[in-house]
Amino acid sequence: MAGKVGQFNPNANGNGTPGEEREDSSASGWRAEELRNQAPKFSLAATAADRSVADGAGGQTEPGNFSGRISAAGKIGRTMSKAQISGPAAVRRGDAARQPGAAASAAAESVRRAFGHPPAVLKFWRDLVRPQLARQPTPFYLFSVTPMAAALAELDAHFGHLPVRHWLSCKTQPLRPLLQWWRKSGRGIEVVSEFELLAALNEGFPPERILVNGPAKHHWLPRHAARGLGVNFDSVHEAAALAPLARQLDWTAGLRLHTPQEVDPESPGHPTQFGMAEEEARLTVHRLRGAGVRLETVHFHLRTNVGSAAIYARALAEAAEICRAAGFAPRFVDCGGGFPPPHVLSPAGRRVDAAFDLGEMARVYERAWRLFPGVREIWLENGRWLTARSGVLVVQILDVKERRGMRHFICDGGRTTNALVANWERHALIPLVPRGGARTLTTVSGPTCMAFDQLARCLLPRTIRPGDHLLWLDAGAYHLPWETRFSHGLAAVLWHDGEKVRVAREREEFSAWWGCWRVPHVATVTLAQLRKLAR
Repeated sequence: MAGKVGQFNPNANGNGTPGEEREDSSASGWRAEELRNQAPKFSLAATAADRSVADGAGGQTEPGNFSGRISAAGKIGRTMSKAQISGPAAVRRGDAARQPGAAASAAAESVRRAFGHPPAVLKFWRDLVRPQLARQPTPFYLFSVTPMAAALAELDAHFGHLPVRHWLSCKTQPLRPLLQWWRKSGRGIEVVSEFELLAALNEGFPPERILVNGPAKHHWLPRHAARGLGVNFDSVHEAAALAPLARQLDWTAGLRLHTPQEVDPESPGHPTQFGMAEEEARLTVHRLRGAGVRLETVHFHLRTNVGSAAIYARALAEAAEICRAAGFAPRFVDCGGGFPPPHVLSPAGRRVDAAFDLGEMARVYERAWRLFPGVREIWLENGRWLTARSGVLVVQILDVKERRGMRHFICDGGRTTNALVANWERHALIPLVPRGGARTLTTVSGPTCMAFDQLARCLLPRTIRPGDHLLWLDAGAYHLPWETRFSHGLAAVLWHDGEKVRVAREREEFSAWWGCWRVPHVATVTLAQLRKLAR
């Protein structure tokens, strides 16, 4: 990358990323100039052929509702199933035996209405997963670059006329082949911890393409300080501790603000712990200038799943007022992340992006130029919006039980080990191979000895049986960071580079799961010695 962070050339590549010649990403099957041509192939409108592969969708009930009533918001379905799989031949037999018809079309429409997935997306994932079952035991994650490329093309379509720079949020999806693909695209990465910074450096990101955020980083960043980093200070104490390094190493420094729009998502009446209030920001601007630090960025991050563009507009106005009061004219306005991902529902069954519109966001950013005189770029770190759609979790049904009108599927993967977000989100759960027939209220659980371990509770066909495979969609954000080793090893991770699927991480074996513990040497005592001691 030529020059420092922020040396923006709007004529270089048309999407607000630094003006450098991009490395050919032929390994991923996607080149920059192909994005707009490839993206529609992933999000085509429903066709008759697509509808024929989406049978088995169920209606989601309210959380904890055992009565079988379908919630008002959610004639949803999470979905599931697959022809009884004991090997690849069974998969092929199931494919040959399915009967599409009207039921399949209705199920596809149910998924589309509830979650917004076009049937072509369901077909994309089924076609990608099916061949992997011959060589990869479940549970496993499968991530693909194809939906990521489509998402970037969608952002370009709305923001391409503006100097907007997209940073990859490492914490959202710390997946090594994803970082490699992103680096080859010429874009930068945002990190919020010591390990994430080391990962970015390890994968070849130059310091000027690394943006360091997060709290209390003055306790670890000096150990890995590099010339040219972008660093947004989170507190008065952090700024004071890091100011000498910022000046010495010519960092592109910034302030993270705490605007009134930033609230605790779980307790909206309370603020979060991040950023600086107005008086703290004014004091820090004065001190950093006195220390000779190159202060160029103002930053805020509101929360996940920001409901509308109007909230960002208010936050930008508040940030601009704080900057004016401090006499600070930033060159870069970092709006953080928070775009709500498509195809995901709240616990109440409402789409989290129901009131969100990218066109409105573009107008908000256009107005930002009047709020911040001298601004050169707007920076975005929308991890979930970009990556959630890029992955699925594949599980197999191990057992089926009946309990007081409730059917229970026990699967080899679930919420506790693989999908913690199921605690506060609903995702589409679809069958690998469709099944029809009468539907009944079903709880889909993982393998752990925890009643909490539930992926979904929904109406599903009674023809689903042990051996069937289920796909939990939109698993590309905060599934890997929050996976656990609760009684089980970590699942395998597969990566689709646009052409081929390969294993990015092997499933964890017992030797790794248990072998991490260090124990003192214990002398071996023979049976004869024990008998002698007992005399």
